[in-house]
Amino acid sequence: MATKLIRKGSVLLAVAASLGLAACGSSSGGSGSSSSSSKNLTGAGSTLVAPIMSQWQSKYNQLKGVTVTYGAIGSGGGIAQITARTVDFGASDAPMTTNQAASCKSCLQIPWALAATAIAYHVTGVTNGLKLTGPVLSDIWLGKVKTWNDPAIAKLNPGVKLPSTKITPVYRTDGSGDTYAFTNYLSHISPQWKSQVGTSTQVHFPVGLGGKGNSGVGGVLSSTNGSIAYIAIAYVTSNHFDDAAIQNAAGKFVAPDVSSITAAGATATSIPSNNAISIVDPPASAPAAYPISTFTYAIVPTKSPKANELKPFFDFAISAEGQKYGPALEFGTMPARVVSAATATIAKIHS
Repeated sequence: MATKLIRKGSVLLAVAASLGLAACGSSSGGSGSSSSSSKNLTGAGSTLVAPIMSQWQSKYNQLKGVTVTYGAIGSGGGIAQITARTVDFGASDAPMTTNQAASCKSCLQIPWALAATAIAYHVTGVTNGLKLTGPVLSDIWLGKVKTWNDPAIAKLNPGVKLPSTKITPVYRTDGSGDTYAFTNYLSHISPQWKSQVGTSTQVHFPVGLGGKGNSGVGGVLSSTNGSIAYIAIAYVTSNHFDDAAIQNAAGKFVAPDVSSITAAGATATSIPSNNAISIVDPPASAPAAYPISTFTYAIVPTKSPKANELKPFFDFAISAEGQKYGPALEFGTMPARVVSAATATIAKIHS
């Protein structure tokens, strides 16, 4: 328990500072890329990547004098805006679907960070580190497990005094990469979830309350006793939310942190040609891996009038210099093979 509290405390200032920077340097709606100068780049999308993005914005401006404006509007919005070419790049934690890729017209997706979707909860009298499994999470969001003292939860947490408080699942109402990672994980774990709800950045949740963005979900979580939510790990640590240890395929209960996220990322041994990498529910051969981890992507047209500005920025983001900001914000270390794939993809961008 003490270790967990130290981890959260150490990350709080870094995350708070990064979110403050993002607020100062971002635009929620994006702006037309055709009118921006060569010393400016505009992007929009993933809220999960926003904390490390704000660090990249600040440092890259210091190094190169380039202003990178970023709107954390959700992965779905990021894909929509780069498809419409109203920004220079989009960002998404979910790889584009076949239809999205076709609509985006020769867009590339570049893995540039590694993070996780945590399971946070707010239950009076229940402390941090509750143990949960994929089947139990599926049953909670399907409305089958309805109270915190349900035998399915109690069995996993012997000795924990669980109240009869009603469970309120919380979900994202906007197109979200966290929703994609969470529903992708549940689809791997639960045949019923896969057939009834499925995997997407935006699905119909059978029960619960919705919130827009990680901040909206966090607001519902904070104000609702008995609530449980999937939310980007950086937002969990910055808000001191309690979060669960999730059982992985090796049978280990693992909390999301830099080491467990990095262990999940290391299971990406085969990189598809489009860089669409799924690392949820990693194999039992990775006992230290957190099972709801995800890569997050920059999305950019292969041909762009800003190619000469975009390529150095992306190269910076995936470099050792850019990645060094990750651990303080609970981002894992990207494996060398993924960095190599990203480098090769960046090289394809041209004007």
